[in-house]
Amino acid sequence: MQTTKQMTIKIGLLQLHNVADVKENIHRLDTEIRSLAKRGAQLIVLQELHNSLYFCQTENVDLFDLAEPIPGPSTDFFGKIARECGVVIVTSLFEKRAPGLYHNTAVVMEKDGSIAGKYRKMHIPDDPAYYEKFYFTPGDLGFHPIDTSVGRLGVMVCWDQWYPEAARLMALQGAEILIYPTAIGYESSDSAEEQERQREAWTTVQRGHAVANGIPVVTVNRVGFEPDPSKQTQGIEFWGSSFVAGPQGELLYRACSNDEESRVVEINLKHSEQVRRWWPFLRDRRIDAYKDILKRFIDGE
Repeated sequence: MQTTKQMTIKIGLLQLHNVADVKENIHRLDTEIRSLAKRGAQLIVLQELHNSLYFCQTENVDLFDLAEPIPGPSTDFFGKIARECGVVIVTSLFEKRAPGLYHNTAVVMEKDGSIAGKYRKMHIPDDPAYYEKFYFTPGDLGFHPIDTSVGRLGVMVCWDQWYPEAARLMALQGAEILIYPTAIGYESSDSAEEQERQREAWTTVQRGHAVANGIPVVTVNRVGFEPDPSKQTQGIEFWGSSFVAGPQGELLYRACSNDEESRVVEINLKHSEQVRRWWPFLRDRRIDAYKDILKRFIDGE
């Protein structure tokens, strides 16, 4: 298992409002990644499906044209930036694995431009305006951290962030940071109070993963309004609020909910070891009593 030599790491968060022009999105990503690198970021995390609009608001077979192989054009492009800037980049791509077989895939680019590893989104939602099951086959790579020059990264994607089992499996394999590229927002017909409850629940559950596992969590969400092309819904107002939480769930930084942000946040990885000594949750797990967790539902008393 890789151990982290450096005790602190500077993480770049890039919260952007995407537009319909893919080339424009990629150009802005290039500019902003380089800016973060100049400001000292060593690890840069991008939002979910960052090359395009969030296309899963509708079911449209033509949108499969957005997918690409891995390795492919995007990994070549972001690998070049990673190499030139000397940074590790967590990307989020629409993967074409084979004809008719597609995944929502996070790819980690090492600072030498190579692919350090990839993760295929395991939990796939299917809700109004989030029709991901139409596009993505559930991941088959499991929950395994990716070793990089800045540490062992537990990378997952969006809907995965609601599942404590996924975070735990990453932590048990030595993940030093949990990372979630994300695309989530409000349905405009919800009341302001309901919208706030949803955003706070989303933040709280992930801070819980940090506490339960004694490691930091990094989540980067897109921001801004994207209309529903089908007009069946009123579109999505992505709520931004990208954040970094420490191993006790403390918010080290939280972006705003309504604008773009580019931020470098420093975390102390040594603090995780201290927290785990104070709160030895991993020591006290009753692994002999958890077999029922593998069941879909438990009947009886």
